Amino acid sequence: MLDPDEKTITEAVLQTLVDTPDSRIRTVLSALVQHLHDFVLDVDLTEAEWAYAIEFLTRTGQKSDDKRQEFILLSDVLGVTMLVDTVNHRRSTGTTENSVQGPFYREVRPEFADGADISNGLPGTPLLFHATVVDTTGAPVPGAEFDVWHADSHGHYDSDVPGLDAAAMRGLFRTGPDGTVTIRSIAPAPYPIPDDGPVGELMHATGRPVMRPGHIHVRIAAPGFSTVTTMLFRDDDPYLTNDPVFGTKRSLLYRRDLREGRDRPYDLVEHTFVLDRLH
Repeated sequence: MLDPDEKTITEAVLQTLVDTPDSRIRTVLSALVQHLHDFVLDVDLTEAEWAYAIEFLTRTGQKSDDKRQEFILLSDVLGVTMLVDTVNHRRSTGTTENSVQGPFYREVRPEFADGADISNGLPGTPLLFHATVVDTTGAPVPGAEFDVWHADSHGHYDSDVPGLDAAAMRGLFRTGPDGTVTIRSIAPAPYPIPDDGPVGELMHATGRPVMRPGHIHVRIAAPGFSTVTTMLFRDDDPYLTNDPVFGTKRSLLYRRDLREGRDRPYDLVEHTFVLDRLH
């Protein structure tokens, strides 16, 4: 095309994609080009701003490694991760809602018997977690894989606990014949998302808080059912309404129930998870 201008260049680029063999690639790239061009025109983007955006994304990639993915964090704080999750996990009414998986799930994790303590001796308020897994009729789902992982009383996951070289606060359980599972651990604390990189720069520039409310990650998989990846939040957490990754939902809240134990108080968490059958 000769002499492209702001009124003709978008269509010129879209025409280069018309013969893309893969129809899905053609659809996605065409929409991306259209929205990106519309954005540039909508805000009258300056050359300096575009150069900064490229430099910002370059630094985002440079901050990522095998332990930290700054692009996922960027996706999280822009709400894209949660939006993609919502689009891909539309469930039947009354079933347990998904939430973001986060970066700390591990496919290699220890398996425990019902009632086991997964805290690995770390200090904190004891936690007793009673979970029940049912289908939409209320019937129990036995033998479901029930993954759980969470931070400690200082907001650290096991990979970040100084001196700890083993798994802690994570494990794989299986529901019993009645669809229940019992897990012992320690109560998780709120923690900040990493703010020492480009994403932190964005958060501070926009005046957004970086603290995530304390939560318990859960992933449930069972034959014949859609896998649920979600998390539970205490309903009195001070950071609940300002989660920087937009993962909180009313249906995923639990009321703090501090009980008197034999030796010291413990937090009791009880929750029923409802799985959606595959269609």
